[in-house]
Amino acid sequence: MKVTKLNQVKKIKVTMEGAKDAYKQIPISAKDGAPLFAFRVFTIAPGGNTPFHSHPFEHVNYIIEGKGVVVSEGGAERPVQKGDFALVLPNERHQYKNTEKSQNLVMICAVPKEYE
Repeated sequence: MKVTKLNQVKKIKVTMEGAKDAYKQIPISAKDGAPLFAFRVFTIAPGGNTPFHSHPFEHVNYIIEGKGVVVSEGGAERPVQKGDFALVLPNERHQYKNTEKSQNLVMICAVPKEYE
């Protein structure tokens, strides 16, 4: 068993092309012996965003702080806020944007452990 405090997990700047003021933490991954999933936490600063991207597996996001939008193919924006879950299907292009002026958008992102 592993218990991790998020504030003790290193924050890494997201450097993928198109990312702006987004940071990633990885509190649980295959390195910890996780058999199926890795859990990442993304923090997106006000006005920031993740890259517009896709990948060949589903992932689940849970918003733990803030408000923003998730952008899908064609530019459609769906609002997300604290307490919301989002399912992103395999190969579905997506991007998260923080629409707030003063609060971070923070979300948990669960992916297959092989992705990390």
